[in-house]
Amino acid sequence: MPRIKSVLLAGVFLALGAVTAAAQDGKPTLTVYTYESLAGEYGPGAKIKEGFEAVCSCTLAWVATEDAGTLLARLKLEGDTSSADVVLGLDTNLMAEAKASGLFVPHNVEAGALDLPVEWKDDTFLPFDWGWFAFVYDSTKLANPPGSFAELVEQKDGPTIIIEDPRTSTPGLGLLTWVQEIYGDRSAEIWTALKPRIVTVTKGWSEAYGLFLDGEADMVLSYTTSPAYHISAEKETKYKAAIFSEGHPLQVEVAGIVKSSDQPALAHQFIEFMVGDAFQSAIPEGNWMYPAKALSNGLPASFAGLDKPAKSFLTAPEKLQADRRSWIDSWLAAISL
Repeated sequence: MPRIKSVLLAGVFLALGAVTAAAQDGKPTLTVYTYESLAGEYGPGAKIKEGFEAVCSCTLAWVATEDAGTLLARLKLEGDTSSADVVLGLDTNLMAEAKASGLFVPHNVEAGALDLPVEWKDDTFLPFDWGWFAFVYDSTKLANPPGSFAELVEQKDGPTIIIEDPRTSTPGLGLLTWVQEIYGDRSAEIWTALKPRIVTVTKGWSEAYGLFLDGEADMVLSYTTSPAYHISAEKETKYKAAIFSEGHPLQVEVAGIVKSSDQPALAHQFIEFMVGDAFQSAIPEGNWMYPAKALSNGLPASFAGLDKPAKSFLTAPEKLQADRRSWIDSWLAAISL
């Protein structure tokens, strides 16, 4: 069974082959920008592609970046010249910035009842999955994990951690909001206290999780649902998510239709497909997150015993857009990157 590191660092050389095939068979191509762990060989991308192509008379071409945090940056750099029709993998922390870019149009999809911890009203972006950020650890190596963020910070000889860069990674940005929600103006002080135990800051989640599995640190910033992978794929129950008493930040991942798309009808069809059972059933044991809509057969057994926080944080997208730069500058100064 392949380890999650190889799973998530698997190549995303999928788009060029798909485009070539489309040119040969005369079918239109829908180009979807996403992140590599979704589009890679062991993510849900292959199943989603197969399911959509069965109903669209088209070819779905994935174009992937290392992490969701780089998707918007790439799209903004390309502007109206982008080949993207749909962007799949932004989240609530990036929504306000994405909407302000003017690069997206309303999805106009009637999604029906969504199964989310929060009410959804946005008309430009539609959710496809959600989860909570958390620090994951190996319970055979860390017998007494911190039970609160305060405990993590205050233990000078506490567990070492690997985190992701908030400038390029949505988990990294989620951690930034987590610290802000709990500590506010004291956030720089908290980062300074944590700095000696931060083994490294990676560009994306895949690299961070791979380093953790290689034993480079005691804990890694990931998701409460990450242990489900090990339960399902490896029959391994030693990986756990530390649940903190202060609460955990919620991530809702979304998709949007690109304004410059030359396949708007296919893009619209894909968004409709995204909130259907064929797509949503690929999420739990493919993207290792909770689906945005309740599945007709329920969640798989690997999700049954996962720990869940009693309290959730969800920073308003508009607030994050306004304060993100100052929060990142403060973080950079505190950890001296």
